[in-house]
Amino acid sequence: MSPPPAAPRIYHITHVDNLPAIVVNGGLISDAAMIARGGPKTAIGMGTIKQRRLSLPVSCHPGLNVGDCVPFYFCPRSIMLFVIHCANNPELVYRGGQGPIVHLEADLGGVVAWANQQQRRWAFSLSNAGAGYAQFRDSLTKLGDIDWHAVASPNFSNGSYTPSGLPVKEGKQAEFLLHNDFPWGLVQRIGVASQAISIKAQAAIANAAHTPQISIQPSWYF
Repeated sequence: MSPPPAAPRIYHITHVDNLPAIVVNGGLISDAAMIARGGPKTAIGMGTIKQRRLSLPVSCHPGLNVGDCVPFYFCPRSIMLFVIHCANNPELVYRGGQGPIVHLEADLGGVVAWANQQQRRWAFSLSNAGAGYAQFRDSLTKLGDIDWHAVASPNFSNGSYTPSGLPVKEGKQAEFLLHNDFPWGLVQRIGVASQAISIKAQAAIANAAHTPQISIQPSWYF
C-alpha cells in the first residue's frame, strides 16, 4: 500500500439543484434521514443501492448502518461520477449527465477533529461501503490501510490493478462516513465542471452564512 497524503481531502457529489436545500438544512444529511423526508430535489444515486445501505452495518460501530451516514469519497472524479457520465446503468434513474454535478470538498483532519469534539461517530471503508464485504476503520492511524494508489488512479476499468495486485476499482471506492449529518460549515470548496454551473452554484449559496470557494475543475470530470 502507498502512504496516505499528508492532508487528505474528502468529496461528496450532488446535483447543483440540491445546493439551496443543503444550505437551508445547514448541511448534508444521511440517506436514512433524506429518505424519511421524501428524498432530495434531484436524486443522482441508485435507489436499490441506497436501500441496501440502510441495513448494511458499519462493523466498527455496532448499531450503525452505512445509510445512517453521510458518505464521501477520498477523490474527485469518482467511479460513481463515471456511472452518471455514461448514463447507461439500468438502475440509474438520473440521466442528466455529469455537467450539473458538483463536488463538495472538505479536509479530512478537520472533519474528524470536529466529529470527535462533538462525540459524533465516523468511520472509513477500504472499498465500496455499499458492498457486504467492506472493511471499516475508525482511527486515522489506520489510513494506511486504504489503497491510496487506487484512490489516485485515473484508470479503474476491469482488469486494472495496483502495484500490490489489488483491483483499482475496489480501492478507489473507499468512503468516509459521518453519522447523521455533515455541517455546511465544514465544506471548504465546491468544484464544478463549467462556468455556467459555477454561476448557478454561486447563486445557490449567495445568502449562506458560510460561502465556500467555487472552483471550475475540469480535471475532476470525465
